[in-house]
Amino acid sequence: MSFIDFGILDAIDILLVAFLLYQLYRLIRGTVAINIFIGVAAIYLIWKLVEALQMELLSEILGKFIGVGVIALVIVFQQEIRKFLLLLGSTNFTHRRRFLRQLKILRDDNEPNIAISEIAEACRHMADSKTGALIVLERKSGLGSYVDTGTRINSQTSAQLLESIFNKHSPLHDGAVIISGQKLLAAGCILPVTEKTSLPSRFGLRHRAAIGIAEKTDALAIVVSEESGTISIAIGDEFINKVTAAELPKHVLDYLRD
Repeated sequence: MSFIDFGILDAIDILLVAFLLYQLYRLIRGTVAINIFIGVAAIYLIWKLVEALQMELLSEILGKFIGVGVIALVIVFQQEIRKFLLLLGSTNFTHRRRFLRQLKILRDDNEPNIAISEIAEACRHMADSKTGALIVLERKSGLGSYVDTGTRINSQTSAQLLESIFNKHSPLHDGAVIISGQKLLAAGCILPVTEKTSLPSRFGLRHRAAIGIAEKTDALAIVVSEESGTISIAIGDEFINKVTAAELPKHVLDYLRD
């Protein structure tokens, strides 16, 4: 084994690659993209094997395929790449959030400027009456493209307004409401639906849309189930089910402080 030159930089290189592959796996697990990733990884390993065995013809063919395949991967995995870059450029890494929660001294004493009491009251009433709702709270990522898919309202957020929007007789009740600070920007908005295939069958379109917007942005989504009346929260790669109306303000403020 004397011909193997292995140093500290090689160990760091391996650890960094392992970390990146793990983060990539976390992004695509439970989606159809995982099967594509496994197929690409298998082709790459076969290419390296035939290259080591000096099988020149097969190595040349696979090498050309891998070279062109980089462009194809960018196209196929464009949503996953966008999500990965968003995670790198934002503060919503799961472990970082949990770490910052423990360091309360680093928190700002000012409460986030959000109409949380009005939202919590509306969710409590809608949960009691089993009125389905999907409320998205904007954070650092702009949601302008999703706001444009709905009806502009630009009004002060109130419990009465939210309940009237999600009333089953309202023409806007099927879409999502997007709130920024104290302002209710739009209603009836169309959100991206998650591609995860491992979700429970009881999750309807609202739950899948909440997870979808949380995957693609740093927004926080609140869902009230029409079937069970339960309240859920989606943010980043976390999904908290069966949150009570009394617990909702604390959960929301904890996430918005990070």
